[in-house]
Amino acid sequence: MSAQQTSVPVVAIDGPGGSGKGTVAMRLAQDLGWHFLDSGALYRLVAVAAMDRGIAADDEAALGRLAEGLDVNFGVSGDGMLVLLDGNYITGRLRSEPVSAFSSRAAALPAVRAALVRRQRAFRKPPGLVADGRDMGSVIFPDARLKVFLTASPDARAARRYKQLKEKGENVNLSRLLEEIRKRDERDSSRAISPLKPAPDAHIIDSTEMSIDDVLIIVHGLFQGLSADD
Repeated sequence: MSAQQTSVPVVAIDGPGGSGKGTVAMRLAQDLGWHFLDSGALYRLVAVAAMDRGIAADDEAALGRLAEGLDVNFGVSGDGMLVLLDGNYITGRLRSEPVSAFSSRAAALPAVRAALVRRQRAFRKPPGLVADGRDMGSVIFPDARLKVFLTASPDARAARRYKQLKEKGENVNLSRLLEEIRKRDERDSSRAISPLKPAPDAHIIDSTEMSIDDVLIIVHGLFQGLSADD
């Protein structure tokens, strides 16, 4: 990264799936007027592209090459983020359970992670960036002004995911969702490269019994406290 890039402030919000980090990060970015990075979308895009091309989730070399050459564009609408892959809108596919499972396995592969590091850091542009992911504060932006690790119990996260998918009209099973979340937590926390864990200087927030608005109030308070110290 250039010296100009590293001078751009970053808020890193990490945590497991279903903790609410994506919604919190997007709303914080809107409140601040900053850029927004959903790093998980990049891994999900690799998964969608690989599944469409018949590439296996353990084919590291092929997935690494695919990640390097992804034709990706992001946009924002009133309903949230818009994602284009090879010129086609595929936002609705990103949150399906098959894509989630594939992306979790692909994200553990060093070649895939290395290919996407440059893409993620390129989102750091003035006036600032709010980055949502699993290793934003620990690996991608270790100098982030504010680091938050947002978590929640597996049962709460499964219930949230179940509600989201049912609202989209998908046929889902709560017990299977809970099992998949537990398996993904194990994969993400035990992988050799960038395991899911809070950065040493991250503020840990448990959102199990909290609303998104509750979490945002806390994060805004942390951010304002740091800004007052500058």
